[in-house]
Amino acid sequence: MPQDNLVLIQPFYICVHKELQIEILLFMKLTAKATLQIQKPIQEVFEAIVNPDKITKYFISESSGRMETGKELTWEFGDFPGKFPVSVTEIQPNRFIAFVWDEETVVRITLEEQPDKSTVVKVTEGDKELNEKNLTWLTDNTFGWGNFLDCMKAYLEYGIQLRKGAFDYMEPS
Repeated sequence: MPQDNLVLIQPFYICVHKELQIEILLFMKLTAKATLQIQKPIQEVFEAIVNPDKITKYFISESSGRMETGKELTWEFGDFPGKFPVSVTEIQPNRFIAFVWDEETVVRITLEEQPDKSTVVKVTEGDKELNEKNLTWLTDNTFGWGNFLDCMKAYLEYGIQLRKGAFDYMEPS
């Protein structure tokens, strides 16, 4: 498995001297990560992320607008009830997208053009403190960003909308 698809847990050590006893405290930060290569030019991949007409074909069901630096958006998902606020913190055309949708984390999407004109997409979301609740968050979000990349690849390379109809069973009858 490529290292870019592994979960990142960053250790940080602090030594404390207390009554001639030394305690070592370990603080960990959790970061969800996912990476995938898409056989499309970087401009097309970038547009598929920031353009609401495109991102709604493979990731979200609705968006209140285009992703631009400083813009406040609302996203809806077919598989999660409710509206989710998204604060776009930085856009570097054809290179980088950052936004916040959870007060504790920042999502960063980096695009890297390859010699064959394909694009490597790297997504990170973090950092959160190490605890049981956040380990569940880490697992869920790492899976979710992998799914995001798989769905975007299927849509851009083959025109397939993997999420279409996938959550119809969740709608009330």
